[in-house]
Amino acid sequence: MNVLVTGAYGQLGSEISALSGLYPELNIIGTDVDSLDITDNKSVEDFFKKIKPGFVINCAAYTAVDKAEDEIEPATLINATAPGIIALACKKYNSKLIQISTDYVFNGKGFRPYNEEDPVDPIGVYGKSKYEGEINCLNNNSETVIIRTSWLYSSYGKNFVKTILKIGKEKDLLKVIFDQVGSPTYAKDLAIVLLKIINQYIKSESNFTPGIYHYSNEGVSSWYDFSVAILKMANISCKISPVKSEEFITLAKRPHYSVLDKTKIKTTYNLEIQNWRESLLDCIQTIIKD
Repeated sequence: MNVLVTGAYGQLGSEISALSGLYPELNIIGTDVDSLDITDNKSVEDFFKKIKPGFVINCAAYTAVDKAEDEIEPATLINATAPGIIALACKKYNSKLIQISTDYVFNGKGFRPYNEEDPVDPIGVYGKSKYEGEINCLNNNSETVIIRTSWLYSSYGKNFVKTILKIGKEKDLLKVIFDQVGSPTYAKDLAIVLLKIINQYIKSESNFTPGIYHYSNEGVSSWYDFSVAILKMANISCKISPVKSEEFITLAKRPHYSVLDKTKIKTTYNLEIQNWRESLLDCIQTIIKD
């Protein structure tokens, strides 16, 4: 089965490619902006006509949260319009779609883990554009799985973990926010889940259940706690000082609480999810080894 992965050079796309050898029945076809313009109807149509994917995993996204406040048009085009275009192509060519979304669809004012039925209320352009992408996917193709995730990191690309490792080696003291709480997500773990969902469908078509799902690693952390764990696991002695969000002025507001309830995806697809500390150690060991 051909599986189209858009945004293939990003964190999640790279993890999917790295794992593809474990699934010989899947032919992973990775694209990025240079090989497929997902914002152009004709380009998407021609690509689908050529490869006829059984599944599409749309990892492509405009993820510069602060820049999105000024660059509303490109953020909306990539995060909202493009998923709708892909969903229409999936419907025409009978492809199943997995769309990656975000915890930023919530306003962060909650006090318990958000489930899929909780009302969305994005507080910035990035979150709004990603939510519009969800709506466009579901309106254009009922055979869509949307997976909202949070605090994604990997041994690939640029991310919070790699930034903390780099700066921790260069400085004696770091200030990190302690009043924003969520759940880190190791992109490798999410990639495994995506491939497992597709593999389950190949074995039994009844195992593909469209809808919205939440996925992150288990456990809860602040950015401060996350940073402390990163440096400790890497044996870096830099000191970390906890500070409030107001000490860092950013264009976009961040949710103060964005823990996701994973009950639905665990039950539907029979998943066990690692605690974020176990997955973080795996990632750091991979980074150090490389």
